[in-house]
Amino acid sequence: MEPIEGKILGKQVAYPQHYSPHILVAVPRALNREMYGLDEQALPFCGKDVWHAYELSFLTQKGLPVAGLLKFTYPAHSAFLVESKSLKLYLNGFNMSRYGQTAEEGLQEVLNLIRKDLEELLQTQVDLSFHQGSAQAGAFDFEHYELLEQLPESRQLNFDDFKENPALLTAADQQGVFQVATHLLRSNCKITHQPDWGSAYIHIKGDCLPDKGALLRYLVSIRNENHFHEEICEMIYKRLWDRFEPEELMVSCIYTRRGGIDICPLRASSPHLLPQHLANAAGLSQKLLQQ
Repeated sequence: MEPIEGKILGKQVAYPQHYSPHILVAVPRALNREMYGLDEQALPFCGKDVWHAYELSFLTQKGLPVAGLLKFTYPAHSAFLVESKSLKLYLNGFNMSRYGQTAEEGLQEVLNLIRKDLEELLQTQVDLSFHQGSAQAGAFDFEHYELLEQLPESRQLNFDDFKENPALLTAADQQGVFQVATHLLRSNCKITHQPDWGSAYIHIKGDCLPDKGALLRYLVSIRNENHFHEEICEMIYKRLWDRFEPEELMVSCIYTRRGGIDICPLRASSPHLLPQHLANAAGLSQKLLQQ
């Protein structure tokens, strides 16, 4: 039987010419979580999935185009995630449809429809906002994170594992807290196997911490994994959680825009560890180079 994720992904599908909520596809989170021993009733994290859709547009009743960026978030404990290509097609269905006598009226109608459709699809609360060209991005949540690939010791490492290998996660002889990042995150789409590029940000505190070089080697080993973005983030989190049993843990994966959309899964052991600006559906945070 074809997986639900393959209903649209990897197939030629005509762009809808009008509002088409039926094209949206919900993907159950449970199947992938079972692979990593994640209990849906006792998840070791809270979090959000943060989406930026850069090409939302519609017409007013007078035919005036309105265009901008849609940001929306929904909780990681939701039973489903929305499949990204189906969302892209769904949003394109608004492009030539008319809403409202004014741009403001039309925008309210469109946002209400999107919120309603996503909440019905995902069976959870969805928060969203709309931003046009004059909107100013806010602060950057990861200002003081060390970039692993720029550490001197990283230049001496050999990289031979390109399928996810948790055995690479060895401990350092230290305790406390560190915040690290890499721009070398790469995985592949679960269905099409096309490459997805991104950055990972990790906050970890505890009596046992990973060796930074070993952590970089582990993150590079994800290079040929075939998973959705949300699944990659949860996999990294669960591997670190199991291996080091930290007091605090946060993993944020910020993926490159593709098809006018980027996805940023955020997972943390406590809500206060989530990146404040990125997790806020109402405002924009500072973007990375490829967003």
